[in-house]
Amino acid sequence: MDANRISPQPETATNTANRKKRLPRGADDDYSDLTRNPSASLQPHASRRRTHSPAAATASVDDNEDVMTGPPVELVPRPVAGASRFPPLLNDLVLRAARGEKVERAPVWIMRQAGRYLPEFRKSREKNDFFTICRTPRLACEVTLQPIDRYGPLLDASIIFSDILVVPQAMGLEVQMLEKVGPHFPDPLRVPADLARLRTTVDVEESLGYVLDAISLTRVELRGRVPLFGFVGAPWTLMAYMIEGGSSKTLSKAKTWLFRYPEESKRLLQSVTNVCIDFLVAQARAGAQLLQVFDSWGGELSPHDFAQFSLPYLEQIATVVSDRLTKLGLNVPLVVFARGAHYALDDLSRLKYSVVSIDWTMDPEVARKIAGGRVTLQGNADPSLLYADPKVIKEVARTMLTKFGPERLYIANLGHGMYPDHDPEHLRAYLEAIRDVSTELCAKAK
Repeated sequence: MDANRISPQPETATNTANRKKRLPRGADDDYSDLTRNPSASLQPHASRRRTHSPAAATASVDDNEDVMTGPPVELVPRPVAGASRFPPLLNDLVLRAARGEKVERAPVWIMRQAGRYLPEFRKSREKNDFFTICRTPRLACEVTLQPIDRYGPLLDASIIFSDILVVPQAMGLEVQMLEKVGPHFPDPLRVPADLARLRTTVDVEESLGYVLDAISLTRVELRGRVPLFGFVGAPWTLMAYMIEGGSSKTLSKAKTWLFRYPEESKRLLQSVTNVCIDFLVAQARAGAQLLQVFDSWGGELSPHDFAQFSLPYLEQIATVVSDRLTKLGLNVPLVVFARGAHYALDDLSRLKYSVVSIDWTMDPEVARKIAGGRVTLQGNADPSLLYADPKVIKEVARTMLTKFGPERLYIANLGHGMYPDHDPEHLRAYLEAIRDVSTELCAKAK
């Protein structure tokens, strides 16, 4: 059984002092030496150093106790801030599309493009369990780069290898990733009294610093080939996991909270929202060039319930993160993906997201009319298309691109993520179709 447990670590005077000295992350940090020698001319990380151990302990967090959650990991040393920035970006196509600029072809990236369908990823997983990869910056960087190395210029963006459930971990819940089962919370939230088990204030630089270190390192190792996405799960989706204890076909436990404990549900959603906001801003400061919010279970709510228990928190994330990034001088497009919530497209397109991703249940032409040119659309082929022959893949991609109109306000993707049994070469056929057909259509649109 593959499991990675999250265990608290005792706070000490030394640890507290070290945390206070933690170096701030910023887009102007000097990482130039990392491209030549990963160990040269670097200052040690100001936070306490940890070495990964497979030992596990049951998580238990007191409301007033400031402790770390997660297995010990070795953090990448962070350089002293300097005048040099990350390597210059060589392909800004996805950024231009996100900002509504005209493009010569549709940019494309794929949700879960680093994952089990790749033999190189499976090889990485033979050596390390899932959360060890997430929590070890060099391993997360290596896995993030695998599809970029494999597909080269066919991909126009990368996305940091992590998981949406690192936020519940940072808030004090134990999460395991079980082989052939998926995410598992041994002790989920069952009744509102369980909210007292959650950490109410989370220092994301400390609790989630391993993700930030992975982002910074990956920006260096990408060498400007493509931009890098950071991400979080949406508050409703994270709340559902925290209550269900894993995946669910009905979400009956989480929905029971909405109807039986609506005020406590909103309290939980607000707590998660606060962490998500801080985490997204920290990811941008660490080097993420786009930020996506995944509301994977948004479509499991009725339009009325979505308007109460998801949309307000998605709006808050977009507004606060956008404002904070503007004050920091960071121009980082925000993306939202509420899978299955097609009824919410009009509302989502009026928020401060630059991009709204849609799944395969929406017709692109209808989505264009609803969005009204307010946002860039992203998507939306059915992932099962990749089981088809390459010829069929290209035909369906042509239909999709023709409906979207790829010359402006469009980023190609799937309607959800890659499946473990997808053939990597069929994804190549899809990427090549996006490149060739969109180039043709954009040229005709001039």
